[in-house]
Amino acid sequence: MTFSEVRLWNELKNGQMMGYDFDRQRMIGKYIVDFYCKDLKLALEVDGITHLEEQVAVRDSIRQKELESTGVSFLRFDALLIINKVELPLREIEEWIQLFEQKNGVGEFVKRKRLALEKRRLGKG
Repeated sequence: MTFSEVRLWNELKNGQMMGYDFDRQRMIGKYIVDFYCKDLKLALEVDGITHLEEQVAVRDSIRQKELESTGVSFLRFDALLIINKVELPLREIEEWIQLFEQKNGVGEFVKRKRLALEKRRLGKG
C-alpha cells in the first residue's frame, strides 16, 4: 500500500467507519479496488499522480463504469488530500453513509458494532 492508502486504512479498519467493515485491495469481478465495503456496496479509490495520465484515467473510467453497472458506488480521493487533510475524505465518506442509511436503514450488525465501539471508546468494554 502507498502511504496515503495506509493513512486511510488506519481510519477504516476494524469497523471504525461508523461500524462498517471495509476490506483493502478487494477483488470485485475482474478488478481490484483499493477499499470496499460489501454492506454498502461502496468502493473507495485513492488516486495518486499516475491517475492524471490520460491512459490511466481512461482505464479508471471504464473500470468504474463496469463496476457501477453491477451496483457498486465509488468515492475517489486524491492521495495528497488524504496525506494532508485525511479528515476531509473521512467526512465525505461519513456523509455518503448517512445518505445511504437514510434511504436503506441501518443493519442490526452495524448497530451492534457501533454500540461495541462506543463502549470501548468510553472504557466500558
